[in-house]
Amino acid sequence: MKINVPLPFEQVEPRGEFTTVEAVAEIGRAAERAGFNAGLVTDHPCPTGRWLDAGGHYAQGPFVILAMLASSTTRLRLQTGILVLPYRNPFGVARDVATLDCFSGGRVALSVGAGYLKGEYRAMGVDFERRNELMDEYIRALRASLTGEEFRFEGSHYVAFGNRIIPGPAQDRLPIYGGGNTRRAIRRVVDLCDGWNPFFTPNSGPRIETVRTAAMRGADDLATGIDYMREYCAQVGRKDLPEVVLGGVNAPRETLSDPELVDRLGRYREIGVTTAAVTVRGTSRAAWCDSAERIGKEVIAKIAGPAVTPPVP
Repeated sequence: MKINVPLPFEQVEPRGEFTTVEAVAEIGRAAERAGFNAGLVTDHPCPTGRWLDAGGHYAQGPFVILAMLASSTTRLRLQTGILVLPYRNPFGVARDVATLDCFSGGRVALSVGAGYLKGEYRAMGVDFERRNELMDEYIRALRASLTGEEFRFEGSHYVAFGNRIIPGPAQDRLPIYGGGNTRRAIRRVVDLCDGWNPFFTPNSGPRIETVRTAAMRGADDLATGIDYMREYCAQVGRKDLPEVVLGGVNAPRETLSDPELVDRLGRYREIGVTTAAVTVRGTSRAAWCDSAERIGKEVIAKIAGPAVTPPVP
């Protein structure tokens, strides 16, 4: 089982503690030494103040952060977690992804989702009601353009007629993970993606009204989603079960001890989770790095190993 880590660059206070090139380098090296599989960066290019004040979080430019992370690490994978794909022209995303993967030696994983903030969709000039349709189309556009070869693709408001994105990714097939908890999101994963990136939803609080996806509160809900994914794979004839890349072990606002993390990760591994993210806490850079080192010794060293992936019947 592989363990990812959400990176702390959404923390803008204390000023300069997490918002410098030196901070990215130090935290990236600490995550790599601890044995994390990938560093995760999220995506909110223009959130509303109302959402931020209700418990939302800041997010830095994902490909900017990941490029700095690539320059200070050698093994840590570089993953969006998640990128709101409908906000951007897919070929612009493909150019950034291909560049990062080429220059990092093939370390990029792209986790994408439809997003849920209407106010941010307005600010980005994209129709919120078309987000699922755009997700499906844009993933297909990414697949067409991330080959390193000349391609053609006609989208809803753009056409590529013999275009090239050179150099292409270093990986023969750059992994794309689909986010979301709904059955539609799971079907999209089976039809178009390499893995499913579900996430736990809050039980209460002001943010619950903005999370427009199916509730997922724990192992039972997660197992139900994996069962549905397996059933749909059999229905459409997909032989391999997509990876299950859990966005976070902790439910929102939940704190677990290291032994509790080990127990919970073991449970998720049993039901088919192949990768899970573990939050590292620290109000300073030094505290975050110390916590990452501790989790490496007390959690990652005890849980890492091959996941038990249920076969598709």
